[in-house]
Amino acid sequence: MPRETAYTDEQLAELGLQRSRLARHIAIIMDGNGRWAQQRGFPRIEGHRQGVHSVRAIVEESSRIGLEQLTLYCFSSENWKRPRLELSLLMKLLRRYLVEERKRIQEQGLRFKVIGRTEELDPGIQREIELTEEAAAENDGMMLCLAVNYGARMEITEAIQSIARKVQSGELTPDSISEQTVADHLMTSGMPDPDLVIRTASEMRISNYLLWQISYSELWVTDCFWPEFREPHLHEALKSFAARDRRFGGLKDKSATSASA
Repeated sequence: MPRETAYTDEQLAELGLQRSRLARHIAIIMDGNGRWAQQRGFPRIEGHRQGVHSVRAIVEESSRIGLEQLTLYCFSSENWKRPRLELSLLMKLLRRYLVEERKRIQEQGLRFKVIGRTEELDPGIQREIELTEEAAAENDGMMLCLAVNYGARMEITEAIQSIARKVQSGELTPDSISEQTVADHLMTSGMPDPDLVIRTASEMRISNYLLWQISYSELWVTDCFWPEFREPHLHEALKSFAARDRRFGGLKDKSATSASA
């Protein structure tokens, strides 16, 4: 997808979207691959294979729309509990995706980052991650972030440990630690917090995903399984987001309230 295919304001309006009301950063919990496959009599891995098509479609559409960042929950640190065969196939899919999508990422001018304990992944996958990150290093388009072998509690724990070591060495004092200090020690350091979290397959839980970062994120849950998720679902989520009143714990402007009374 060439960069010049980004939507104009008029094209966004045709989709029912307004640039000033777009989410800056969307994080997606891609759920339901296995259930989608089982309902159709396929092995679970077929759902993951089909899910890759959804990833490609949503990445491209998010870039066209003009999002600043898209973060996809690809593999959690708890997913290692799954059957060995499924794990092996998932890792092969991940490696294939990194290889096959590298050219697309370059064509779209996307930035690319993987968060999670990548050092625990197969060395071949680690190498493909490095190659893709290096290839996209000079790009200035949307940030595509993959959460792989990621867990939010683990991330926060490691951030606390890093801060504690700096206190111990005298680099920081306890009183100097702020929310920004914590944010700077997370794997997402330098990234904007998600404005919108999308979860497919109707599950009403966060699943240890970006717990610090989504404190004020809007949530949008759909019954649609991830392999079925396409551009119209993304548009629906963005329209829902645009209609919400985000007050971040505060109240509406008094003048606006009195005017509407």
